[in-house]
Amino acid sequence: MRNMLLLSLAIPCIAPPVLVSAQQYEANWQSIDSRPTPQWFDDAKFGIFIHWGLYSVPAWSAKGRYAEWYWHDMTHAKETAEFHARVYGSDFQYQDFVSQFKAELYDPAQWATIFQKSGAKYIVLTSKHHDGYCLWPSAESWNWNSTDTGPHRDLAGDLINAVREKGLRMGFYFSLYEWYHPLYQKDLPRYVDQHMLPQMHDLVERYRPDILWGDGEWEHPSDIWKTKEFLAWLFNESPCREYIAVNDRWGKDARGAHGGYYTTEYSKVYNDETVTGYHHSWEECRGMGASFGLNRNEDLAEYKSATELIHVLIQTVCNGGNLLLDIGPTGDGRIPVIMEERLIRMGEWLAVNGEAIYGTRRWRTTSEGDLIRYTQKGDAVYAICLKWPGNSLVLETPKFDQNATVSLLGYSGKLSWTNENGKMKIDVPSLSVEEVPCLHAYTFRLDGVK
Repeated sequence: MRNMLLLSLAIPCIAPPVLVSAQQYEANWQSIDSRPTPQWFDDAKFGIFIHWGLYSVPAWSAKGRYAEWYWHDMTHAKETAEFHARVYGSDFQYQDFVSQFKAELYDPAQWATIFQKSGAKYIVLTSKHHDGYCLWPSAESWNWNSTDTGPHRDLAGDLINAVREKGLRMGFYFSLYEWYHPLYQKDLPRYVDQHMLPQMHDLVERYRPDILWGDGEWEHPSDIWKTKEFLAWLFNESPCREYIAVNDRWGKDARGAHGGYYTTEYSKVYNDETVTGYHHSWEECRGMGASFGLNRNEDLAEYKSATELIHVLIQTVCNGGNLLLDIGPTGDGRIPVIMEERLIRMGEWLAVNGEAIYGTRRWRTTSEGDLIRYTQKGDAVYAICLKWPGNSLVLETPKFDQNATVSLLGYSGKLSWTNENGKMKIDVPSLSVEEVPCLHAYTFRLDGVK
């Protein structure tokens, strides 16, 4: 069975791994929590989430609900039940979507090119969502995976190869529970030992991922899931132990407390001091609309604009977090054009302003009013202005002397400033439309300030 290990040799590594720690970790939270999140993750700042599976065929939910919950909502949400009966008929089962999930237009190299252009540094694909359908040839899910059925293709393996060829990191989302698996419903210990844990070991040994993103953990504590034992193996013995990052969704006792980096979801509290991630590695995940999986019921009003998404990225990073921005491909394997457009716009902004995002850390002050967000890297402080400031920009927070200098990322000219009653007043150059370095937000680099 572990001939799968040989396949893992075909998965390219993007760089020599950096050792996180040489210590051995024990299967308890105190030991596991002592493992630092790999630096590459804290430096990356921007990743792409991908929700793709059988639910991408109907690609529907009531507005404001998650479309990837389609099977669940067929019997738990009135709107979805009515939609399904009207479009597919009462005799059409969720399993029947397998024949329509063909991914015939799936081009992983094209996806990887789009991801590279977006400026994202890592990718997280749903290897298995709560419906249990796997995007890799899982022996534990015979005839309920993309190799045995549907596309008849290792969707996960093809993508991780393509992504790593572009120099990006990639990992997998994995749902611990499955709504309707017979063992999960009737014999949970056997489900964990004979199904869930073997699947996670297979993913790790087969693909050597950079991230393992747990979810679906909330019905049981970590002791039931045996995730502490699994994470100890992952950090001590697995082939990716030196560089893999994990999140915090490993039991209903773990989120925001244990595991790896903390996760928020469609959060609106970036400036609230109760955000758990302020003093710990953390990541905000959200879709461009209100759903992770593609929802054909959403229209333009549900989608955030490129400017809004870039501001979400800035807001998250200034508070010390990463943004994992989701896309929901179609059942035939396309990235919807509106999602591609948003990613390309973000990449264009990052091409100019990435210096103020990648590798930065939370500064002593995250924001100043409604307009300014701060990040820091080394001795440089970055004041990111969410709108063009006009002829001048006055900053109250930085402490400075006469040796401080200011520059505008993407603009080669020099900027002057004056001390205005203890505030730094920056003279903003008058630029033509062609000379403005970017859209959406503008970064002023401050050197020699505290």
